[in-house]
Amino acid sequence: MLVSIDWLKDYVNTQNETAGELAEKVTRAGIEVDAVIDRSEDLKKLVVGYVEECGKHPEADKLSLCQVNVGDETLQIICGAPNIAQGQKVVVALPGARLPGGMKIKKAKLRGEVSNGMICSLQELGIEGKVVPKAYADGIYVLPEDAPTGTDALDYLHLNDHVLELGLTPNRADAMSMLGVAYEVAAILSEDVKLPAINYETAAEKAESLLKLRVDAPDDNPLYVAKVVKNVKVAESPVWLQQRLMAAGVRPLNNVVDVTNFVLLEYGQPLHAFDYDDLKTGEIVVRRAKDGEKITTLDDQERKLEPHHLVITNGEEPVALAGVMGGANSEVSDKTSTVVIESAYFAPASVRQSSKDHGLRSDASSRFEKGIDPNRVEPAAERAAQLLAELAGGDVLEGSLIADSLDRSERTVTVSPDFINERLGMKIPFEEMIAILKRLKFETEAANNQLIIQVPTRRQDIRIEEDVVEEIARLYGYDEIPATLPVGESVPGGLTPYQEKRRLTRRFMESAGLLQAVTYALTSDKAARQFALQPTETTKLLMPMSEERSVLRQSLIPHLLEALTHNTARQNDSVALYEVGSVFLESAGELPDEQEHLAAAVTGLWVDHSWQGEKKAVDFYVLKGIIEGLADKLGLVLGFEKGELDGLHPGRTAFVLKDGERIGIIGQVHPAEQKARDLKETYVLELNLQALLAEEAAPLLYTPVPRFPSISRDIALVLDQATEAAAIEAVIRGAGGRLLKDVRVFDVYEGKNMEPGKKSVAFSLVYFDPEKTLTDEEVTEAHDRVLSALAAAGAEQRS
Repeated sequence: MLVSIDWLKDYVNTQNETAGELAEKVTRAGIEVDAVIDRSEDLKKLVVGYVEECGKHPEADKLSLCQVNVGDETLQIICGAPNIAQGQKVVVALPGARLPGGMKIKKAKLRGEVSNGMICSLQELGIEGKVVPKAYADGIYVLPEDAPTGTDALDYLHLNDHVLELGLTPNRADAMSMLGVAYEVAAILSEDVKLPAINYETAAEKAESLLKLRVDAPDDNPLYVAKVVKNVKVAESPVWLQQRLMAAGVRPLNNVVDVTNFVLLEYGQPLHAFDYDDLKTGEIVVRRAKDGEKITTLDDQERKLEPHHLVITNGEEPVALAGVMGGANSEVSDKTSTVVIESAYFAPASVRQSSKDHGLRSDASSRFEKGIDPNRVEPAAERAAQLLAELAGGDVLEGSLIADSLDRSERTVTVSPDFINERLGMKIPFEEMIAILKRLKFETEAANNQLIIQVPTRRQDIRIEEDVVEEIARLYGYDEIPATLPVGESVPGGLTPYQEKRRLTRRFMESAGLLQAVTYALTSDKAARQFALQPTETTKLLMPMSEERSVLRQSLIPHLLEALTHNTARQNDSVALYEVGSVFLESAGELPDEQEHLAAAVTGLWVDHSWQGEKKAVDFYVLKGIIEGLADKLGLVLGFEKGELDGLHPGRTAFVLKDGERIGIIGQVHPAEQKARDLKETYVLELNLQALLAEEAAPLLYTPVPRFPSISRDIALVLDQATEAAAIEAVIRGAGGRLLKDVRVFDVYEGKNMEPGKKSVAFSLVYFDPEKTLTDEEVTEAHDRVLSALAAAGAEQRS
């Protein structure tokens, strides 16, 4: 909703508020002001000019040489507009003027002739082309003949104005009108609302002598008001009316249509004007459409109607789709002389269905759908009749044709002050509540410690006690509500242990250098089970949007690889991504088993210190180190065993173990898969995060800094190539006893001087006693036990 402050001043006093201050107060009261538009921004030195002479430029066929009277002098101005002519009143930008976009107007020479300014179009004044009258869309704006020459054009065009762009929520349909906004602003500023005065003389002839009305669908149309205006002269609207419509984002058409749009914006009541002569029958019948019936609407589209569509007819054929759009067969034109004004209340559901079925959403339908004020239907018709009499010279026939079965009664809401204060957690004085309701123009009676409130019909959103609480809170001031902490034996709002660990996991992955990705949970049937730790039957959508998003995933890796491909295709060669998300496995119940997993995918360089000449490509051990670091952070012990999985390199893949159970996978993407995805060497991991985080970690134990030295022994063992170093490490740890504190592999050798099928694996063993300095004899004894155990396991010491 666009609200002109200049227009708003007709109904409520805002003189003491700047546009910015008013916007701030309206926003604080609950209706967000998205923007404050200064219609005169960057406009300077614009006057009304009179074109005394207009002739062709001697050196250019498409330019005109004009002598323009600007009040105190006559200037020669060259104009390229096709509609420039002698005798016109126009908007002139004088030398030194400024226009939107930083344009400065200077004296200039065009094809040898001097031009002392510029004759302006509305677009050049910063008005959007979509709201400029069609007659002036491709040329200059021609002012009425009575425009005073030499006066400030900004004042004459009402451009010294600011417009508030309101971001309305669906419940505030009352603010979709100038009067609705006026009530809101009046409540905020503690001012009164001045409603338009409706006075006009009627003709002796009665409206019912020319027109008959019948409503056959009262449930969909409980109130219909029709007025007849004769001797209408269709022409351009006056400047003030055009400018108010343009400020509200509406294109002016002619005085009849502009009046209906003006009243729509003023009252929030949609109106429609029919050409009486085109009705032909002198009758209006509101009914449901017949099956297969058609209508051509004002947008020149033929539309097939269904029996549930409400239509306005002339008794024989439809002339309007009720509440949505009029028909082309009764449109007001330059030849129209008698107008029928329609003002009605249409059921929101009926209008919504028609609007949806035909893909038509208009200013009228949006208001009917949200609910209009039933007590404004008749006043809006009277206001339109008054304006047609004033602006189009029409004669308003006496009386109106009315079909009325509408309940206009106000809703009563009863609420206690204690209820309000309890909900807000504060103490608003009783007198302040009464004062706020009075500012809102809600009739309120206090009885038996209750507020009995008569809610005006313009406020369709006030229905229950909580609605009154909201009204009082927003006008009292949301910023006045005290900030307090909850009290009690248990204070809600903390993270569960699982949530804390998940947050720790994300923080660790990011600190390790990976970026978080969020991908779709839906994938294709082909990719759903790729890289899955526990492949099961897939879960398919009943009505997927596409085949590529039709099945719930069972692994996070495929989408992360897609993200890597997307990045590398754009010359981002080194990418490290991780994701915490859900996978969906088959279960015995109706719904799939949803498990939270952690996955990562890395390609390119892991270290790139070009200034030090240091580069390191990502490899298997980078991701293994990330898993080990995460396990250390979580206080868990994880193991690894050689594994195979479709899509991963058979010799560079390992399962991640927890208490002997497989909870994850780590490995290089298979070269064939890398080639298919246009990737270089890429490594991935995926862990069942639910299994990883669900177990409680052992309490953190602190040990004193060692006071005694440790002793290390290195051994090199000749093993079969198929023997895993982890198995040998387990033998060493099992035989080392309490003095053996650490075992690590520091070298693996295969090649010259080694027997075929053999490899050399070197281990470093650290012995330590926290209570004393070890002797050689104690270390030798423990080390000999290790060597004996290794020999029994088939490991031969390398000489």
